Amino acid sequence: MPAGDPAPPPAQPAGLVEHFFRHETGRLHGALIRLLGVHNITLAEDVAQEAMLRALRHWSMGGVPANPSAWITRVAMNLAKDALRHQRMAGIKEPDVITHLEITAPSPAVAVEGSQAIRDDALRLLFICCHPSIAPDAQVVLALKVLCGFSTGEIARAFLSSEAAIEKQLTRTKQRIQQAGLAYDIPEGEDLAPRLDGVLAALYLLFNEGYKASAGDRLLREELCEEAVRLASLLLTHPAGRTPRTHALLALMLLTAARFPARLDEHGDLLRLDDQDRSKWNQPLIERGLLQLVEAARGHELSEYHLQAGIAAIHCTAPDAASTDWVRILRHYDELNRLKPSPIVALNRAVAVAKVHGPPAALDAIAAIPDRDRLESHYLLHAVVGELQWRQKNHRAAAESFRRALRLAQVGPEQLYLTRMLERSLGEGGQPQAE
Repeated sequence: MPAGDPAPPPAQPAGLVEHFFRHETGRLHGALIRLLGVHNITLAEDVAQEAMLRALRHWSMGGVPANPSAWITRVAMNLAKDALRHQRMAGIKEPDVITHLEITAPSPAVAVEGSQAIRDDALRLLFICCHPSIAPDAQVVLALKVLCGFSTGEIARAFLSSEAAIEKQLTRTKQRIQQAGLAYDIPEGEDLAPRLDGVLAALYLLFNEGYKASAGDRLLREELCEEAVRLASLLLTHPAGRTPRTHALLALMLLTAARFPARLDEHGDLLRLDDQDRSKWNQPLIERGLLQLVEAARGHELSEYHLQAGIAAIHCTAPDAASTDWVRILRHYDELNRLKPSPIVALNRAVAVAKVHGPPAALDAIAAIPDRDRLESHYLLHAVVGELQWRQKNHRAAAESFRRALRLAQVGPEQLYLTRMLERSLGEGGQPQAE
């Protein structure tokens, strides 16, 4: 991930449309909702989707326009205007529509210095999704769908849930928004603070999906991480968002993104942290992340983002894998598990337990995870268990765990890595059991 501007979009029409869908979903939805109203979130999604489909058809036949962003925005706004006419929405006249079309034309996302108002449509939409009348989990689900363009399946995997449950939650949330009559206007200054938790949670999950995609051939989706970093940085320019938690989250993102260049080898295969070439880590990003962590330490607040950023900082400042202070990392995980317990946190903590106390203690820790059944459909549980069993030379059990993990993994590099682990276990005496 570069420290400056994001990578240029691909040249092929299909790839370019995908690029703009991921990069501009929030901005486009925000502009459409500003025009159509918050109660028309579903219509805004449909209009944006239709604009993208038209882009794919027209660009494939007639070539990509000089300003693809402006092209998609103009098509979406024309579609929205037609929808308004069709619905005969009260209080919206043609001059108002034209004004909206003008003010939503593409422009660089900026926050005006000294202004209390959030100027960026994507960030504004994020605060709308995190309205206090919406339940916290529903806030994040809605933000990921409307702002970030996640599919229902991607959201379900992020929440260890089913697609049906997420779809039902999205439907209920949109119905609640319609019934409540929420306005696009958002409060100024410190009145924004109550919405900050949901905003940070959505940015965290957006970054996580980029850091480790839930499906597909690519492990890394750097464009999602770049958008999460951009929005978090923009959030810090606003008084309501300039908090230790926001600094801590941005520190976590930067320190994690700094390791991206070493996560895959030259063949695209996944490399574990211990096997990465640390000379490839992005030192400017590490320095930026550490500076953000210093800012996060001001005051007395301690959040989950502080602890996770602290863990990332320990990894980034260790000169080599052998020098990593796993005792400190385990203490961080102990505190994180106390502050915000979850099966995933407990599983990550077990990896640190293995480093400090050995595989048997780690397997005991995994067996004791509350709600462990929620992890049974997650490949990572079986991959970690397989690695611990292999380290104890229980190759048959390790092979079976890796086979389970391989059945559940949905990302190409992870599947290749698990295939190698399975072959290693089988080659050392582990025989597959019958299905």
